[in-house]
Amino acid sequence: MKNIAVILAGGVGSRMAAPLPKQFMPLHGRAVIEYSIATFDSHPSIDEVAVVVHPDWRAEMQSIVDRNHWSKLSKIIDGGSERYISSLNAVMTFIDYPDDTNLLLHDAARPALSAETVSRVTSMLLHHEAVGVAVPCTDTIWEVHPDMGGQFAVDSSQFVMPRFVARIPERRLMWQAQTPQAFRLPLIRDAYQRALSDPQFRATDDCSVVQRYIPGIKIAVVEGENSNFKITSPDDLPRAEALISTLP
Repeated sequence: MKNIAVILAGGVGSRMAAPLPKQFMPLHGRAVIEYSIATFDSHPSIDEVAVVVHPDWRAEMQSIVDRNHWSKLSKIIDGGSERYISSLNAVMTFIDYPDDTNLLLHDAARPALSAETVSRVTSMLLHHEAVGVAVPCTDTIWEVHPDMGGQFAVDSSQFVMPRFVARIPERRLMWQAQTPQAFRLPLIRDAYQRALSDPQFRATDDCSVVQRYIPGIKIAVVEGENSNFKITSPDDLPRAEALISTLP
């Protein structure tokens, strides 16, 4: 069985309002993406590492690779305009690998991934075809729907769509998804092939593709860590800086 870590770094950073995509921003002396690559590259259960980047940032990624000494990083793969395209491109890159190959798909904007989490995922992959990382929700979750019947004024210049609580799931059953999300290669390949034939297909993560299009598959969950959070806005950078500075 072979474990391949794929770091998804195809975003262009529109929400950060910065000249660099978040995965290339400096963080405690290194680019954000370097941390998760290093974690996978040094892990004994990972056999190969690949990175998916937007074609416009391929040269930047190559320069990062050139200044490091990662022994397992084998491929830089072109990403797509949507996250799922980046995942699909990674799947297709390894399509000829043996069926017992596992792909661990990880967001580049989660720099504080621990070796312990990677170990829990690879251990679970010995027994399950699909594995996700998540942490229990500490807040109550509301499912909120907009009222499509009208708008109300916040002030004299702005109207907004009112939203209302539609459902409040039981908190003890709610977990917040993280990455990596890991799959046996034939499973994630088949899930995406089915998804692409659906004109209504939309996905924000890879477990949701498997869960929707191959519903008979059980996705095993391993508990992650709160430190494995995703940088999504400028406000997250100080938190990540403080966290990274405490790591060994």
